[in-house]
Amino acid sequence: MKIFFQYISVVAFVVGGALAPVSAAETKYDIAIIGGRVIDPETGLDAIQNVGIKGGEIVTVTTDTLSAGKVIDAKGLVVAPGFIDLHAHGQTIPAARMQALDGVTTGLELEAGAMPISGFYDDIAKEGRPINYGASVNWASARIAALLDVEPDNSIEWFFSNFSNTEWQTKIATPAQLEKIDALVQEGIDEGGLGVGFLLGYAPGTGRKEYYQVSEIAAKAGVPTFTHARFLSVLEPESSFEGMGEIIQAAAGTGVHAHIVHMNSISLRDIGMIGEMVAEAQEQGLKVTTEAYPYGAGSTAIGAAMFRGPNWRERIGGMTAHNFDVGGHRTTEEEFEYLQREKPGTDSVIHFLDTEKPEDQAFLDQSILFPGGVIASDGGTWLIDGKMISSDTWPVPKEAWSHPRSAGTYSRFLRQYVREMKAVSLVEAMRRVSYGPAHILEDAVPQMKKKGRIQVGADADIVIFDLATVSDKATYETPAQPSVGFKYVIVGGVPVVSGGVLDTNVLPGKPVRNQPK
Repeated sequence: MKIFFQYISVVAFVVGGALAPVSAAETKYDIAIIGGRVIDPETGLDAIQNVGIKGGEIVTVTTDTLSAGKVIDAKGLVVAPGFIDLHAHGQTIPAARMQALDGVTTGLELEAGAMPISGFYDDIAKEGRPINYGASVNWASARIAALLDVEPDNSIEWFFSNFSNTEWQTKIATPAQLEKIDALVQEGIDEGGLGVGFLLGYAPGTGRKEYYQVSEIAAKAGVPTFTHARFLSVLEPESSFEGMGEIIQAAAGTGVHAHIVHMNSISLRDIGMIGEMVAEAQEQGLKVTTEAYPYGAGSTAIGAAMFRGPNWRERIGGMTAHNFDVGGHRTTEEEFEYLQREKPGTDSVIHFLDTEKPEDQAFLDQSILFPGGVIASDGGTWLIDGKMISSDTWPVPKEAWSHPRSAGTYSRFLRQYVREMKAVSLVEAMRRVSYGPAHILEDAVPQMKKKGRIQVGADADIVIFDLATVSDKATYETPAQPSVGFKYVIVGGVPVVSGGVLDTNVLPGKPVRNQPK
């Protein structure tokens, strides 16, 4: 019966031009959003409309007068689907709150993922979240478990503690070990993982057959892979171009939907050739998608494999210790060597491109504006003296540290690429931050068919913002500064941000999980 009524709602939208099946004036809504510039990136709607919300869903999009328990005056503001971040490492309450203030209503951990999947969802359900959440299956954790004979753990501390043991990063798995890896990955998919996250860049010495074989598991299950390419280098052999080619080969051979994470930072200054290769693969019908974030710096552990080995500085483009930022401080050579040797799990910001230079900004623009690509933050947790702040901490302390993308990715994209550069239309921008990410997942995860849209029957995950003032405030020096310009952020029909102020009393986020075949 529920399916029947959902069907009727969809028909009413298509036939009635976004009108509810009954007169909007006859219905009282939980929330009515009045007079805003409503954007639906799937249909291309861009018009002054009113939106009615009831029971956590959008039940009308209309020009009719609406009555509701709560009325939001959106005149002069943009009303759009909530932003969906496919690459949100900060799976904590403070990190999610910071993202909510950047317009995010769904934050998914898909590049690294989690293991065990059941534990990830159970733990978050106990705490609650202000935004929707979910994760892929963490292949790297499966590999650590199999090669080091340990039990996988979802804590970041556990993962980084294994950076000092390079066996899982460099060894070819034995048949028995590969069997265990496959079993752990399959178990995670069966428990609702949203795909398989491959941190190949952290384990570049692993087998190509292993990557292909696990991609086959994902393909058979009908879920995507999310891959951090194996290499980070402008020099051959073992270049970024080669690493990207491996992802495309797996998509071609297995039929898996292969999503390339942070194409901007992996491509370095070879984005022109890499972009052409990806575009040609897409034109040939391969299921390959991409994402990027609007910064010229990345962030990861200072002891990661990509920053070790002979000639690594030249391979990345002539880097020095000064390219690395730890806690808001650029490292010296002595500090860098000490941290790599003694504290390889130390989180750092790595400046790959100098976007003050027009030529470097142009490289970044190619990734951000890649046709069909989406925006994803790759944001992380918030640290003080190298330790995560507690879940009950709010606001995030001024001295807390993370990459600024953890706070300002989406407002920065809107400020730079929509308002200042006018490089994309508002409708296209909303596609890149909402409908596009939902569309990437929706074949595998039916829940996503109700996200990323302002349509009758869609989830009431909505952002209302002022395009004239929306802006990022987070900087590399002082990243713990929330974005501005987002007046309302609604998750499942519940306002998490009202009048630009976060409500710490509500945690309406819901889990996003797949439905295994």
